[in-house]
Amino acid sequence: MTYILPGAPWLIAHRSMLGVNQPHKVTLNGQDYALWQNDRGEVFALNNVCPHMQAPLSNGWICKERNTITCPFHALEFDGEGKLHREGKRDIQPFAQPLKLTVIGDCIWTYGDCEPRTGIPDIVEQIASKYDFIGIAGDKTIQGDFLSTWLINSDFNHQNGTHRELFQIVQNQMTEFDKNGYWYKVKQESTRANNSVRELLSNPVLFTIPKILKSTVEYFFPSVLVLYAETGSGPFAQVVVQYPQQQNQTKIYELIFAKFKSVWIKPLLRQSMLKAIDVVVEQDSTAIETRYPHQPTKIRLPNEEVMIYALELYREW
Repeated sequence: MTYILPGAPWLIAHRSMLGVNQPHKVTLNGQDYALWQNDRGEVFALNNVCPHMQAPLSNGWICKERNTITCPFHALEFDGEGKLHREGKRDIQPFAQPLKLTVIGDCIWTYGDCEPRTGIPDIVEQIASKYDFIGIAGDKTIQGDFLSTWLINSDFNHQNGTHRELFQIVQNQMTEFDKNGYWYKVKQESTRANNSVRELLSNPVLFTIPKILKSTVEYFFPSVLVLYAETGSGPFAQVVVQYPQQQNQTKIYELIFAKFKSVWIKPLLRQSMLKAIDVVVEQDSTAIETRYPHQPTKIRLPNEEVMIYALELYREW
């Protein structure tokens, strides 16, 4: 198996994605895993392949009395250590292979089967302590390699084309670029078009975007990046998560946090905000999936030093 960025910490799930006593399938670096969370909040993960006749454990069910995952073929039960439960007894040796997890708050991290190369960033916990969790958006498997997916989130020019209709941004200026190893940060100012009342009503998310939107994007390569911005309804933080599923498949989802100034506006803006981010991810996915095979770049645009730095980090990993 060829690992993409071995030793990187991957945020493979948020608790809200798991439910309780429900199998959840995750694919990381070509390997499928079955995750589940019990009613005490404990999280477990096993190789998704049943060691008997290779059934996918994630298609089975959870026995909450014994905290086991049950194979859908023959109802064989395995606990979080991969040990088989049968006839009221628990085998000493594991048959199924467990996946080592690190659970911090609501975030479920793993290094896969690799030795850690860099630490787990605590940025999501910092944000969760200051903002309200709004929900998950943009949950999608992109038919594209990990690097292309990361680079499009380091591209400070594509909003003028890819997201032109959604956000009506006519100009984007990068005002600051700091970097230190696997961490880097960008500050930008985005100028929105003069929208008509009809345009605003058809796209409510525009009500939250000032004429000049000042935002900060903080990167924790290669696991997460966070966009911070202040809108008329209050500040928000958009945590973009991605990890490699296969060589040419990348999982992406976003954790959305906000601090609305008025309680009544929260339900009004929540759905439009999550929907807008769904559209952003879909547009980025289309951009990645419809490109022709890589060719040498013949044109340079302003602000591309961020992508160049990300590319260097990837190649030097």
